[in-house]
Amino acid sequence: MGRIREFDEEKVLEAAMQLFWEKGYEATSLSDLTSRMGIQRPSIYSAFGDKKELFEAALRKYTNTRASHIRAQLQSNPSVKEAFRAFFESVVDDEYAENPRKGCFCINTMVELAPHDEKFEILTREHQMYLSVIFQETIERGIESGELKIGGNSKAVAQALLLSLIGLTVMLKSRPERSFVDNSLEVTLTLLK
Repeated sequence: MGRIREFDEEKVLEAAMQLFWEKGYEATSLSDLTSRMGIQRPSIYSAFGDKKELFEAALRKYTNTRASHIRAQLQSNPSVKEAFRAFFESVVDDEYAENPRKGCFCINTMVELAPHDEKFEILTREHQMYLSVIFQETIERGIESGELKIGGNSKAVAQALLLSLIGLTVMLKSRPERSFVDNSLEVTLTLLK
């Protein structure tokens, strides 16, 4: 008969996710994890596997939560143009408000691990493609309602918006002048005219 876990797996995974998000994979030690998660190494290994498997579980939790949040945010506004504007502005506002600036956990992973770890290359690419689908569905809603006159380019526009989002998120880590970001965002949103 197995031992009953004496901790909330979702709660400790959330703690691990926050720590990995703040520090990255390499800079996070097992001691950091046990301290933040409030459990000992044997419990981590038993519940999640090694550090890399724990990181993967944390990344999957983040990407699932983030994609659901983005979908809900884009669907909450009847105007597709305004939905994308509000979404992009919230990304910028959040990054300027946060201290320390964490950026996007998935994009941080894409930069840190994907170049030399095929598993994380695939996981981060899958998340990007899923977001592209969410963007495309939103654009197609705008085409169907008559708000957008994009024609048959909804996939290309969705991919361009995603590329802009990724670039924006990476650039925000260096906190450029807000006017630079705002001006660039205005040009990006012209893709929806």
